[in-house]
Amino acid sequence: MKILVINSGSSSIKYQLFDMTDKTVLASGLLQQIGESQSRLTHHTRNPRGELEEIVETGHIANHRQGFQLIGIVLQKSGAIDDTAELSGIGHRVVHGGEEFHEPTLINQKVIDTIRRLIPLAPLHNPANLLGIEVAIESAAAVPQVAVFDTAFHQSIPIHAFRYAIPQDLYEAHRVRRYGFHGTSHFYVAKQAATFLNRSLKSLNLITLHLGNGASVAAVKDGKSIDTSMGMTPLEGLIMGTRSGDIDPAIIFYLGRQTGLGRDQVESILNKHSGLKGICGVNDMREIGELAQAGNAQARLAIEMVCYRIKKYIGAYYAVLGQLDALVFTGGIGENASFIRAGSCQGLSHLGIEVDPEKNNIRSKAAFEIQSEDSPVNVLVIPTNEELEIAEETVATLKRNL
Repeated sequence: MKILVINSGSSSIKYQLFDMTDKTVLASGLLQQIGESQSRLTHHTRNPRGELEEIVETGHIANHRQGFQLIGIVLQKSGAIDDTAELSGIGHRVVHGGEEFHEPTLINQKVIDTIRRLIPLAPLHNPANLLGIEVAIESAAAVPQVAVFDTAFHQSIPIHAFRYAIPQDLYEAHRVRRYGFHGTSHFYVAKQAATFLNRSLKSLNLITLHLGNGASVAAVKDGKSIDTSMGMTPLEGLIMGTRSGDIDPAIIFYLGRQTGLGRDQVESILNKHSGLKGICGVNDMREIGELAQAGNAQARLAIEMVCYRIKKYIGAYYAVLGQLDALVFTGGIGENASFIRAGSCQGLSHLGIEVDPEKNNIRSKAAFEIQSEDSPVNVLVIPTNEELEIAEETVATLKRNL
């Protein structure tokens, strides 16, 4: 059973082709700079010996339609597939499902119309996701396609946690509430944690930390999300690469009055020029770590601020859960930045969270534990795999709709 997973961005298409009989990646690729003079597709295919072979195609790709045509040609040229008829399904990442979608959904015209109606909730992401769906349907009309929503896992959050304290009519008219994101990643690592601990997911209380350029934390009780740090948009919560995370909302109005900046300019500052980049001028945690070791005060401050904010959320979600089985780190930073893991857990031994320095310095592509022998709470590092999760949920959705 071959499943193609597509993550369509505003100027890019990322994809992976899976053989779901053994969950191996047959091919993967990234098409960048769509619409620019020099687009670039980097494609990898696994040959019969299990080795990855690379194909690079450059040239002008005017739009996503041409992009999908090129990807189809390269998939065939590389031997990954001979025809789209080989595909059992196509899974699409869709960022925002609003209150309408609580689980992955087989795509039909009604689903497409609903995703389009939700564009105001995710104006930077949903249009590109929708375009990917429409072009994929044109290119492979006979292949069933599934939408997998970043927000779906968090639809179990109770109303007292997802509502904001704003007038009821604004919630009802405009659906202003907490939705949360990174749900595919949080769900995947929660399931992997259950497997690692040899426990049923429904029996576990977890705090999952997806730490990358975008970052979020989720409180998972009995296997279900009951709170998460990102809100109506991905701007709320933890300090991120270029996003501010939590701030006093009055700052927005203050900056407008004091600087004369318009609404769109302030929004751009908070989304694209704040976070790590705003603190120390760099948004790559690897570079920040090197700068901090070299004595850069702003880089050190950025690390301290990031760890402090994570620690606050750990404490808050521990209080909400009441009992904690495991703290899970994932994402590019969560999996690789041992100093962020150490700083985030420092001083939490009174909560039963204590990291062993030697275990924490291990580098592994598999899940591993880093808690000390005396720590009653498991502290796990689990590599995320959102594409595989989308593929698995695509298969499950197809089976439900047989």
